[in-house]
Amino acid sequence: MRDVLPDVKAWLQDREAIALATVVSTWGSAPRPAGSRMAVRRSGRLAGAVSGGCLEAEVFEHDQAVIKGGPAQLFHYGVRDELAWTVGFGCGGAGELLDGPLTDVQRALFDGRAEQRTEW
Repeated sequence: MRDVLPDVKAWLQDREAIALATVVSTWGSAPRPAGSRMAVRRSGRLAGAVSGGCLEAEVFEHDQAVIKGGPAQLFHYGVRDELAWTVGFGCGGAGELLDGPLTDVQRALFDGRAEQRTEW
């Protein structure tokens, strides 16, 4: 989360809608590890990355739809014969990515208002 934290914290002050994409799982030689994030705001600015550049444009487009009210979605990306070098991981790996609006809980965490607890 650190890669997008400073930008998202600053964006929260602007009260602009934000979408967040998170790599939730990977297999093989995926370009970014699970936990990697990319944040996009309504104005088009982005922070972070979810791949080595092969997915960011598609994720950006989905984020803009999410910001306009579209649903959160779980996407699976990987090499497919017909799409291997257009959209997917050309490196031979695979991964799943959760993409949706920044939730109230996430906003509180990014904004530093959430209480950190070490007890379970």
